Amino acid sequence: MTSSTSMPVGGFTPQPGLAPAAGADLVVRNAKVWTGDPARPAASALAVRDGVILAIGDETDVAAVTGPGTRVVDALGRRIVPGLNDSHLHVIRGGLNYVLELRWDGVPSLRQALAMLREQAGRTPKGQWIRVVGGWTADQFAERRMPTVAELTAAAPDTPVFVLHLYQSALLNRAAVRAAGLTRDTPDPAGGQIVRGRDGEPTGLLLAAPSALVLYSTLARAPGLAPEEQRLSTRHFLRELNRFGLTSAVDAAGGFQNFPDNYAAVTDLARAGELSLRIAYHLFPQTAGQELADLARWTEMVKPDEGDAWLRLNGAGENLIWAAADFENFAEPRPSLAPGYESEFEKAVRLLLEHGWGFRLHATYDETIRRDLAVFEKLAADGLFPGQGRWLFDHAETVSSGSLERIAALGGAIGVQNRMSFQGRVFAERYGAQAAARTPPVSEMLEAGLTVAAGTDATRVSSYNPWVALHWLVTGRTVGDLCLYPPERLLSRERALELYTVGGARITGESDVKGTLGVGRYADFTLLSHDYFSVHQDDIPHIESVLTVVGGRIVYAAAEHEGVDEALPPLAPAWSPVAHFGGYQATPAPGLIGARQADRIAEAVGASEQHRQWRVARGFAPEGTAPRVFDPCYVL
Repeated sequence: MTSSTSMPVGGFTPQPGLAPAAGADLVVRNAKVWTGDPARPAASALAVRDGVILAIGDETDVAAVTGPGTRVVDALGRRIVPGLNDSHLHVIRGGLNYVLELRWDGVPSLRQALAMLREQAGRTPKGQWIRVVGGWTADQFAERRMPTVAELTAAAPDTPVFVLHLYQSALLNRAAVRAAGLTRDTPDPAGGQIVRGRDGEPTGLLLAAPSALVLYSTLARAPGLAPEEQRLSTRHFLRELNRFGLTSAVDAAGGFQNFPDNYAAVTDLARAGELSLRIAYHLFPQTAGQELADLARWTEMVKPDEGDAWLRLNGAGENLIWAAADFENFAEPRPSLAPGYESEFEKAVRLLLEHGWGFRLHATYDETIRRDLAVFEKLAADGLFPGQGRWLFDHAETVSSGSLERIAALGGAIGVQNRMSFQGRVFAERYGAQAAARTPPVSEMLEAGLTVAAGTDATRVSSYNPWVALHWLVTGRTVGDLCLYPPERLLSRERALELYTVGGARITGESDVKGTLGVGRYADFTLLSHDYFSVHQDDIPHIESVLTVVGGRIVYAAAEHEGVDEALPPLAPAWSPVAHFGGYQATPAPGLIGARQADRIAEAVGASEQHRQWRVARGFAPEGTAPRVFDPCYVL
């Protein structure tokens, strides 16, 4: 029997006569397991064989299947939960460039962010860009502001710097303006603005007004990676997601994610058995006016759920036709969609439903959702709703109660993301605190009986850290600590976690094999650094995994388990920001800081008493007297 740590496993004896084929590959014991299964919500040990759970319960249950070749991990009393499933993550696109990006996710001050940028400029080779691509907001900084173009230029005078801020804007230093080819003659793209100075030259500020196309098209001009480098970058991005306990993700596709070219990295990794995250993907038509042709071609190429447990098609979206997409830049007024898009939209939905395809729809505002629902209700008269394909609205920040009832009647679901963690203040400033208090109305969605799946919409808006999203669901607070929701609209920790486990499994039709822990289900689980169910709510965003298991494979290990996970090839290129800074910038949990302060105070008090006793023993102070108070504030 082997152990991933040097901790003793006394009293846990392998069965000497157990045939190798009957024994477990992996046993985790001495744990606090939250299974997510109401029929058996708790356990203290589980056993895994051939990628699925063989036994779960107490140590007696797993001892019977523990053989001489079983790897035994002592959880040291830590909490285990089912692997997290981000139901809306741009994981495929994010992986293609991950090693090229400087992540400001979690950075607590603008001063630190600019220092990181300045240091990275010193190692970035000529011809490459420094890219800060989402996952942060000015509200997270102690300074409560964005950097200026001048600060970016001062930090990196000669290296192009592109900094994306939510779906609102991008900042380019002077070198990036030149590298992107922006001049006084460059026209503003539709729905975007290139801000210009009094001389007519671009200042380096790009605004989504409200379309983010100007931001993404400019970013697309930066150098990319070769195919083999994209595969390595993707592997390291998946490992970063495993760091936070993610074992599955539903890829929401997106702009500049072409099929099949940009799917080659995950497809190649899946063939090689090198994915460490299960991915269900969507297909997103990229060219306006060509959407129906793309969808028709794809329905002939692949079928719904085609693939395996690691990589599978889940449907189309999150756009079906470009004209039907609203934009979620809350710094700008709500966009008015073009009249008459419903005709092409109806054709796209009909095509998908007739081929048994599911789909997801980007819809931020209730005005968009109502127009889409009218099309669905028209198709329902032809018997196409509820159909075979799973479908959902994504985002739905301002969905009304009436629309929720209509979605439920048509068999739909909703994917919610914590974009309000990052954009809540801007939304409240535009629409008011009362409107922000039900944006999005997650508790109402659940009361309507809808399947609700949680996610982040990372990497270009929210951070990919799922615990930031769970903190938002539980506390209703932004990363800048603005309280958005009244207590009655908050979720319990258990319910919030269900949205991040069972919810994602439901929208991919996999709730029979994942989302909860039980015999015969996927061995996808995570051992947490701190107990999600008992830590102070302010500590939730600081939780990480110390052991992430996907299909029985240990894909991430840290703390006392460090070094037992699968090896990854070295990160490249050597100048990569990730190679030096890592990904998400973790900071100490506030509760733990307070605990350490209390310990130090106790140590100081103890040392003071020891010093008094030393003085008494040597005659420097009278015995039996209280220590003299030197601070007059404490003299009564």
